Amino acid sequence: MGTQTPVTPKVSVEELIRILEPLVRRVVREELAEFANRQPDVLHLEPGTLLYEDMEEILRRKQQGKIRLYTPVEVWGE
Repeated sequence: MGTQTPVTPKVSVEELIRILEPLVRRVVREELAEFANRQPDVLHLEPGTLLYEDMEEILRRKQQGKIRLYTPVEVWGE
């Protein structure tokens, strides 16, 4: 019996992204949820901060119909 050369499957970048993206999204979502449960006060946005102002701008644009926000099902696919 001789040794066999391992077979390495070839996967395109697009296929790799299609395979990994749902997994990465799920892991990030689970990690963020766990972090938020451990430290709920850390995610508080203070009025006047840049992120708070950005979130207000997003809300204004949504109310004006200038942007469309995706549902969790559309984002996470679950």
